[in-house]
Amino acid sequence: MAPGMSRLFVDYCSGEPAARRFYGDSDPDRWQQQAQLPPHRTAILDILAQQNPGDAGAASIEALRHGAGAVLTGQQVGLFGGPLLVPLKAATAVARARQATGSGRPHVAIFWLASEDHDFAEINNVEFPFRRELRKLVYEGAPDAAVPVGGVLLDGPIEPLLEQAGELLGWSDALEALNQAYQPGRTFAQAFGDFYRRAFAAQGLLVFDASSREVHALGAPVLRAGIERADELHAALVERDAALQAAGYHAQVAVVRQSSLLFLLDKRTGARVALKRTAASQAEPNGLWQAGRERLSTADLLGILELEPERISPSALLRPVFQDYLFSTSLTIGGPAEVAYFAQSQVLFERILGHMTPVQPRFSATIVEPDIAELLRRHELTLDRVFSESLDGLTQLLAARALPIDGKRKLAAAGNALDGELNALLEWMHAMDAGLGRSADTAASKMRYQMNRLRRLAARFQMQKEESLARHAQAIANALYPGGHLQERVHGAAWYYARHGFELSEMLVEHAMDACPGHKALWL
Repeated sequence: MAPGMSRLFVDYCSGEPAARRFYGDSDPDRWQQQAQLPPHRTAILDILAQQNPGDAGAASIEALRHGAGAVLTGQQVGLFGGPLLVPLKAATAVARARQATGSGRPHVAIFWLASEDHDFAEINNVEFPFRRELRKLVYEGAPDAAVPVGGVLLDGPIEPLLEQAGELLGWSDALEALNQAYQPGRTFAQAFGDFYRRAFAAQGLLVFDASSREVHALGAPVLRAGIERADELHAALVERDAALQAAGYHAQVAVVRQSSLLFLLDKRTGARVALKRTAASQAEPNGLWQAGRERLSTADLLGILELEPERISPSALLRPVFQDYLFSTSLTIGGPAEVAYFAQSQVLFERILGHMTPVQPRFSATIVEPDIAELLRRHELTLDRVFSESLDGLTQLLAARALPIDGKRKLAAAGNALDGELNALLEWMHAMDAGLGRSADTAASKMRYQMNRLRRLAARFQMQKEESLARHAQAIANALYPGGHLQERVHGAAWYYARHGFELSEMLVEHAMDACPGHKALWL
């Protein structure tokens, strides 16, 4: 398992009953039974077909019209295709849909564009590896308010960024796709969606944007439950959070006293504002709602839902319920955080839909390219060892391993001799007197510290002597564990498509066919 994973996620992936009980009766390994088709099936598929024109998605749309199930995943709509984890999610959804279809239960993969999220600073940048460093590209045309990011229009600042991307990536089909998708006058959602339709055209991936009035009108029953049953659902979430904490887990999404499951778009500014719930009173037996400075009654919100449903959107905990209602999803593919918050969303699934959609973790991997693989072999490094070291620690390690063999033997001999003599001496002093033994332990630890200091001095001298070691450590860290984070969360996916072509998508799907949730190294 990769570093930084929550205990809840790790226990869920390993099948630990203490964790699985928070996910209801859904079995993530037996999900292929076809769900009951909703009455709005034709309408939602018509919208899906409009958003996926052309031949690439035609077969998938046709399969859905004939009753195929849906495997769904999604992500925020980032600049230039976002990080590598995006195609890893898409590849996992395609792999699961193929496996179900191969077993006689046809399924199609759908990628949900999280276009209604409003944290622009989270999606307006991308980082590409370039030689021994990372280059960060940032779109500076930030909106005036916290509007949904998917609807933000690209304008002048995108053109110099495309030029910079071209300098970093070099000409390729991926760069051509970026240039076609990220044009002035288009939205972040349109550009992001077009890039991944192209990247996964051969795999039949469908891309879906739920931000329109039509989609929200179809999903209104879930949003209505979030309004009319707000207090009941909030109490259920508070109870679930307490149960998670009692079991030694943490809640992925904070549920505080006035929080709700909904956001409201401000009619004047377009800002997406969290709806807060105020307690019922004698004057307002149904309670009140607050969006910024605006106060609304439940009747006010229901009126907005009736006339302008696109102004009300679900929170992170309610969104999977909203998705499942629209598509009767057979399986959801999520990252570590998403899998963890499904443990909270389960109480919403059961109360609103009467069932829980199974969730599986996405494929997680670090791509190791040939030049980095050669450095790993030269320095006898494993991926796990790279994950366990800081950049300074990795540099010291390479220097220590580069010491002449005679020097290594002398340091090892001195260290072993010191340990052997100290252990015998400490045993005798402890036998003499407990207090004497404790004092001896303290003195011995200082002696061992000085021995380690000798090792570090020798390694530092070697590092200064061979500057290439520092460059090697920097290259390895930037390529595999940049800034102490997994590669998949930092590196832009477009960089790998530029180097390996859109055939990379099929390679990722093939690797994702293995349902084992552990982190993998992909040696190219």
